[in-house]
Amino acid sequence: MVRLKRLHHVAIICGDYEKSKAFYTNVLGFEIKNEVYRQERQSYKLDLSLNGEYFIELFSFPNPPERLTRPEATGLRHIAFEVDDVEECVQQLKNSGVNAEPVRIDEFTDKKFTFISDPDNLPIEIYER
Repeated sequence: MVRLKRLHHVAIICGDYEKSKAFYTNVLGFEIKNEVYRQERQSYKLDLSLNGEYFIELFSFPNPPERLTRPEATGLRHIAFEVDDVEECVQQLKNSGVNAEPVRIDEFTDKKFTFISDPDNLPIEIYER
């Protein structure tokens, strides 16, 4: 059996690099760890960290195909972030122009959660600690 240590990062391909960069940094609070433009691929690669931990690689490519469905598509279904207070987070998101789905209660854990979308309609779950 392979002995994995932890999740290293999630890679996301975005449709509008500047819009996604602003969303992940200005709205969700990720910090830029490294940013590289790869001329041969006409692509940016942005390394983002959260609370000092490397977490997301944000890529841009010319004309990537759009996501087919939300959220039920083969592959990555969504990414989820833990917060102390879902209701407070929803208000902060609203203040930043991001709408959240109605807050629900997880039937198995009794924890509050909701979903938002990134600029490319990638589902992002906000889950209460």
